Amino acid sequence: MIGQVRRFNRAVTQRVGALDDQFLARDRPLGQARLLWEIGPDGADLRSLRARLDLDSGYLSRLLRALEADGLVTVDGGGQDGRVRTSRLTSRGLAERAELDRRADDAAASILRPLSGSQRHRLVSAMAEVERLLVASAVEVSVRDPADPAARACLRAYVEELGRRFETGFDPARSLPAADQEMIPPAGLFLVATLHAVAVGCGGLKFHDSAPAEVKRMWVAPAARGLGLGRRLLAELEARAAAHGVTVLRLETNGTLSEAISLYRSSGYQEVAPFSGEPYAHHWFEKTLHPGAP
Repeated sequence: MIGQVRRFNRAVTQRVGALDDQFLARDRPLGQARLLWEIGPDGADLRSLRARLDLDSGYLSRLLRALEADGLVTVDGGGQDGRVRTSRLTSRGLAERAELDRRADDAAASILRPLSGSQRHRLVSAMAEVERLLVASAVEVSVRDPADPAARACLRAYVEELGRRFETGFDPARSLPAADQEMIPPAGLFLVATLHAVAVGCGGLKFHDSAPAEVKRMWVAPAARGLGLGRRLLAELEARAAAHGVTVLRLETNGTLSEAISLYRSSGYQEVAPFSGEPYAHHWFEKTLHPGAP
């Protein structure tokens, strides 16, 4: 598998011109051209650029200096404290970005042109699938304090979505509690998934000394659905629960969350009699874990 990934990387970098120090026959390499595109007509702050492109600050600064020297970009302080800096395209930068867009379209057409109609459809479909999987592989999952800003953002989005989807709305005060202190070790834990430093999913565990552990607050951002992230979060919660010595894991869910119900059933959860008084639950699930299993 590793060999195939490396062969693919070599083929793509050569075919898209990433090896050329004059990308798309312009006077700059791919890194500078990509940065112009990412800054865009509305500008972008440097923090978001670093996160989006996975660049360290030193390399990003060097790219920006080169573009500034060519009169394509300006960088301002962005605030009184000067900590949030913003990059913007000059009029020359906007014109260069438009030219790069035109040439990139031509380059893409040159890849498609020699192929038959069916080959084009196969290639574009394969590219879409590869893109989805590459995005999925870029998601990072880590244990966070529920009070962490990324965790709070997930929990707010979770409550807002349930409020929209449940027929009677959703009031956390009526639901069984999953307080911050219940999802902090050793009482439990809370996972947050991030994509380019943006929170896109979460899930919590509550441990109990004399009862099965509980999965709580499972949520995936709409923009990140279809990447297998819900299944990944659930598997990570199961692995951490098993490592904690948990043998039975439980959860409950609302009947309107059909995708969640499908995920739990396909992940080996069995529907059982109600084990809690959760007012928003229609289904209760349970799964036996095997300590030491990946």
